Amino acid sequence: MIRRNEHLDEANALGGRSIALLALAGFASAASMRVCDPLLPKLAETFQATPGDAAHAISAFAIAYGLLQLVYGPLGDRYGKRRVIALATAACTLGSVGAAIAPSLGWLVAFRVLSGGTAAAIIPLSMAWIGDAVPYARRQSTLARLLTGTILGMIGGQIIGGIFADTLGWRLAFVFLAGIYATVALMFHLGRAHMPPDRRAGRAGATVSAQARTILEDPWARTIVLVSFLEGAAVFGAMAFIPTYLNARFGLTLTAAGAILGFYGIGGLAYTFVVTRLVRAVGERGLAAGGGLLLSGALGTFILAPAWPWTFAASFGAGLGFYMLHGTLQAHATQMAPSARGTAVSLFVCALFLGQSGGVAAASGIVEIAGTEWVLGMAALACAAIGIVFSHILGRRHSRRQGQTMPSVQELREL
Repeated sequence: MIRRNEHLDEANALGGRSIALLALAGFASAASMRVCDPLLPKLAETFQATPGDAAHAISAFAIAYGLLQLVYGPLGDRYGKRRVIALATAACTLGSVGAAIAPSLGWLVAFRVLSGGTAAAIIPLSMAWIGDAVPYARRQSTLARLLTGTILGMIGGQIIGGIFADTLGWRLAFVFLAGIYATVALMFHLGRAHMPPDRRAGRAGATVSAQARTILEDPWARTIVLVSFLEGAAVFGAMAFIPTYLNARFGLTLTAAGAILGFYGIGGLAYTFVVTRLVRAVGERGLAAGGGLLLSGALGTFILAPAWPWTFAASFGAGLGFYMLHGTLQAHATQMAPSARGTAVSLFVCALFLGQSGGVAAASGIVEIAGTEWVLGMAALACAAIGIVFSHILGRRHSRRQGQTMPSVQELREL
């Protein structure tokens, strides 16, 4: 009873203001990830570079973000998640200010590495912190509020980049993000009395490397990690060039192009409202296959659209389709190694963002040789194949496990 009351006290301590602060930090992290997409033409013009070279500002952020996923889990356990998140937001402030005043493309890329490497701590440690502080009965709704901030950040990053590129200048887009990060860091400092303590702080993650090797010895875990990598490469490699494509093909301003691609995030928000009904209606195999096919159709629509209004539906469909497929992958990632769940999810996220960086780099070369339409077409075929093949793999896995014992109530709660 005493332990239960302590747990409820911690949950009450992590109240609305605390969740809002975590969501705002997640917003800034996600916005930083996408802000450069509509800025590519301006970056290329400013630094007299090709769009492919300017795209290094995107891939550098993604590489640093992905690689450092495996670092922050142990750091958060050892020194405290709250402390690491607060320090990360302060470092993100410096990275954004540096990007705003970068005198060359090389310096811009360097500061984007700093921003990506420190922003990587925010969302995963926020999720872990919520897992520590909030009882399971309230955890799903609490995590959904955090996810809402992240998705809005994906939308906002596109819009912020487009607006500043068309009005006050691309450098002020980074100043704007620096202001959000600085506000969050200050609020963490001033509001720390309202935050529950880290119950696991002080534990060192000395066995992370060994756990990662053990996880990857499992063929199913390798499958999830590989599909995550391919998904990141196909989806984000294409999405990075859509604002530039809309600007060139339909003559839209970068603000308008960023707003259209913002409907990708709205599609993601729609997924959070309908996912329960979708799972009941089509199952996870249907979600995987349907998500891949919807992504494929959306990317194809960008190519074939006779007029720019069609691209609103394409962007919305891409967001809905991505989260249908990715949500299925994510659910399996959380269960592929229950005894080392943090490390397993870190591997999954790391693969996703390494795939994104590789996809953007590969797409950059294809854009310069053959054009954006080829990138979109190849990504459309890849998304359909990923969804269908993964759905087939899930079917075979379920068939092999039909005779196994059903999970216990405790196991279902862990899901």
